Amino acid sequence: MNIPKNIKLIAKKVLLNEANAIERLINFLDADFEACINFILNIKGRVVVTGIGKSAHIASKIVATLNSTGTPALFMHAADAIHGDLGMIQSDDFVICISKSGNTPEIKVLVPLLKRKGSKLAALVSNSDSYLAQQADFILNANVEREACPHNLAPTTSTTAALALGDALAICLLESRNFNTEDFANLHPGGSLGKQLYLKVGDIYTQNAAPAVLENASLKEIIIEISSKRLGATAVLQADSKKLIGIITDGDLRRMLNKYDSVAQIQALDIMTAAPLTIEADEYAASALALMQEKNITQLIVTKSYNFVGFVHLHDLLKEGLI
Repeated sequence: MNIPKNIKLIAKKVLLNEANAIERLINFLDADFEACINFILNIKGRVVVTGIGKSAHIASKIVATLNSTGTPALFMHAADAIHGDLGMIQSDDFVICISKSGNTPEIKVLVPLLKRKGSKLAALVSNSDSYLAQQADFILNANVEREACPHNLAPTTSTTAALALGDALAICLLESRNFNTEDFANLHPGGSLGKQLYLKVGDIYTQNAAPAVLENASLKEIIIEISSKRLGATAVLQADSKKLIGIITDGDLRRMLNKYDSVAQIQALDIMTAAPLTIEADEYAASALALMQEKNITQLIVTKSYNFVGFVHLHDLLKEGLI
């Protein structure tokens, strides 16, 4: 095997080729693209995306993006469509057919069948003079000058351009629908991404103890409370109102030993950090993580309507997979 010495140069040429092709797509965003978006927004059915070969893989990914951003969609392989899968398409559905040439045999068989079902059709093509483009109701122009393949054969730049145009389509639909982070969370409940969007501090802090001492607590009481609750800190509450007034951490205890020669009369009020950082229970856990990282701390006091209810620890967020 003759391994070329200019590997990085080859990779750079590929990336530049594909980047330039995507930039060219900006010039092809015409009235048909906008009309296609408006049509999809008003359909009662789903968006069906189809293709053959590498275009089928791109179609599958575009379907995944549409579904995750609020546009119901399904994938249909163009070859399977003419062997039974055409039955998945309903009269209210909208079909996007992806093909670089727009002239493949399977596409030429499929298009008349789609028209017979009454389906509206968008052609996502590189060749706007192709059979597919001429038969389509909308043309999504994904023209590329050449593939990144040195022989101009392997689908590379053309599939990248089709994928990028599909992303543009999905995001235009997302913004037109006012699809927000709450909507996104409803469709992505699993994994760390989902947890960032829906998991709240109130879902976590109840798993921990809620260490707290009164402002006049002795050093012994403070140490016992911190040690027994195993969170490395305790809240300090006002003696009469039980209002949160401070926090004492392991670090505060170490600093106390450096500051005081005698600790016999030490009370919580003497060594606490006043006005501690807090987070409300109905805040997102991701916000708690961001605050901990910003302030370089490992625990936060949790409040409800500014009243102390517990702690959330960095380990809790690690356990939930947010880190």
